[in-house]
Amino acid sequence: MTQALVALGPDRLEVQEVCLRPLGEADVRVRIAGVGVCHSDLSMVNGTLRPSYPMVLGHEAAGTVSEAGAATRVAVGTRVVLNWAVPCDSCWHCTHGQPWLCSTIEGTTGAPGGTLADGTSYDACLGLGAMAEEVVVPAAAVVPLTADVPLDEAALLGCALLTGVGAARNVARVGPGDTVLVIGLGGVGLSAVQGARLAGAGRIVAVDVSDAKEPLARAAGATDFLVASPDLRKQVRAMTEGRGADSALECVGSAATIRQAWTAVRRGGTCVVVGVGPQDQEVVFNPLELFHFSRTLVSSVYGNSDARRDIADLVHHVGAGRLDLASTITDRIDLDGVPDAFERMRRGEGGRAVVVFPTTESQEDP
Repeated sequence: MTQALVALGPDRLEVQEVCLRPLGEADVRVRIAGVGVCHSDLSMVNGTLRPSYPMVLGHEAAGTVSEAGAATRVAVGTRVVLNWAVPCDSCWHCTHGQPWLCSTIEGTTGAPGGTLADGTSYDACLGLGAMAEEVVVPAAAVVPLTADVPLDEAALLGCALLTGVGAARNVARVGPGDTVLVIGLGGVGLSAVQGARLAGAGRIVAVDVSDAKEPLARAAGATDFLVASPDLRKQVRAMTEGRGADSALECVGSAATIRQAWTAVRRGGTCVVVGVGPQDQEVVFNPLELFHFSRTLVSSVYGNSDARRDIADLVHHVGAGRLDLASTITDRIDLDGVPDAFERMRRGEGGRAVVVFPTTESQEDP
């Protein structure tokens, strides 16, 4: 049995003892060190998504392999980041260089994770269910991690960093000297700021509803900070000789902020939708503006990344001091603190909250 945060239904969260599914020959058991509280987890319980309940939440995590199935090549004791988007490598998208759009995982919210104490089966969020002391996952869902990254911070490599940095580098294709607008400064937005800086952007304009986010934004690499307002388009144009930003990364997921991001981009620029929004909102464009501005509007799915390749690249940048994991973490909590973390997320407060489990790296590593 292991402790886990179980969603029993919409906005019904409870820490319970659960029984993990049996370890298969191609599986590994991972002792979780840290798991991020991601907006996608909130989407599983606030009505944006409609998963099967009960569900153990959590998909952005890192830990240590404590047991490995006979058919795996993963050694016990290996430090790993969990990968919730394991591509099949055989569908059309995978064979055409878009593993982040893999048909096998498209629309999937969970997979069988085990049973509750009363024998009820539960789903593991995005196949991981990582808000738990331990998880059993396919060996294909773990990416080995070097020893120079703290495990609790390394959790962010599994989603926030891949998504935010990937949105800037892989989707917006930010180039040296570009002006980049980032709207929404949660964990993913702050990572997008870091990604724009890593790509060599000359000016990074960070926007949030709370002015308390300014120190976090500047620590991530923002050169300018604006409090969200209806005049955002005019403010950004005033900074860019009337043109607008070369690219905008919308990290909120609402019709209003998508529209703001779009109108703040120059002619021929790129607007990237990073946030996952609801189905009951619409963004409206008229045919003339689509023709005249010649902008690109595109979404970023998991940063258009392949975790098997891109986590190693991010770790390299962390080791070289070009990416800072800790700067985006504003709250270190336990499982009981996740509901409050969701409330802070709803209010737009703080950066990333990370659930840190009692076992410390100093106890694990010689």
